[in-house]
Amino acid sequence: MDDACHLPGEPNAVPPAPIPGEVVSRGSETRPASPERTAAFPPVAERMLDEYDLGMPRRRRGLPLVLFLATCFFTYAAGTYHWKPVAFGMQIDQQRGEYWDFAGTWRQLAANWADGLMYSACVMAILLAHEMGHFLMTVRYRIPASYPIFIPMPPLMLTGTMGAVIGMEGSRANRREIFDIGWAGPLAGLVLTIPMVWIGIKTGQYVVPQQGQPAFGDPLLAKLFIGWLRPDLPAGHELVVNPIYMAGWVGMFVTGLNMLPVSQLDGGHVIYALFLDAGRWMARIFLLSAIAFVVITQQYSWMLMIVIVTLIGVDHPPTADDKVPLGMWRTVLGIASLAIPVLCFTPFRLYTG
Repeated sequence: MDDACHLPGEPNAVPPAPIPGEVVSRGSETRPASPERTAAFPPVAERMLDEYDLGMPRRRRGLPLVLFLATCFFTYAAGTYHWKPVAFGMQIDQQRGEYWDFAGTWRQLAANWADGLMYSACVMAILLAHEMGHFLMTVRYRIPASYPIFIPMPPLMLTGTMGAVIGMEGSRANRREIFDIGWAGPLAGLVLTIPMVWIGIKTGQYVVPQQGQPAFGDPLLAKLFIGWLRPDLPAGHELVVNPIYMAGWVGMFVTGLNMLPVSQLDGGHVIYALFLDAGRWMARIFLLSAIAFVVITQQYSWMLMIVIVTLIGVDHPPTADDKVPLGMWRTVLGIASLAIPVLCFTPFRLYTG
């Protein structure tokens, strides 16, 4: 990648690091840079640590921390329930059916603590890697951004989370920078996701599918791995979903979903950086195709996602400088990334029984 710094006077020029005694301006305020801090940290670390000196808005810490801890808890709970689509506090009995029993829920959380802890640790590591890929790239390019904001999913256990996001002022990034920011998250997430899928498949047991048990639609990448890594799998059997594989499944799902080429998703950033105005038409065609898919297959659970994307805006806004060239390697990487939704995303989340 190119260095983040630019010479003074160039577009998106980066102010130099403070030196001892230099006065740093922020709006109408000025104050001397701290000699102690400048001596203790090298210039790059100084810029990352002192947002005030850069004139950057201070990031909120309280809400991201609370949501992070809540997501840790609910992913743990989802693991102890083995990803059954039941509400928190709900118990299932063959005779009584579903009924509220919070005391039984706490017993469930304690009894299956090992599965819950393993799943939560793995899935949180994937999500954190994904969002930190974005975040560190915004730091590199001096794009104001929030800390990663995790989204817990308390109503239904299932996965325990709806992923994570960061808020950023993307209009300050040029074409090359928005490409790097968009692609860095999926790349970082896949670094952990693929080994977890691999381990989960290699260590998984197999059984004959039973009615009433949750069955997840496997992405194409998982199917390829299963055929390659588990030739011993008998016909008519399936792998038991274990905590590591399930975390990898969530990682594939989140990565594939984010790389769909539309709106402000990661794939939307990449497709616009690659094709500019043509990328907007590709996003519109994709959205119309998604609507047709939902209607034909009756996968109406995706309608909410389509409505949200439509309200946010299908077209990607212009960058700070659309004329900055991507270069050969970024172009090749971007075109290759278009295969990620095909390999990692499955629109089917099916349940038997």
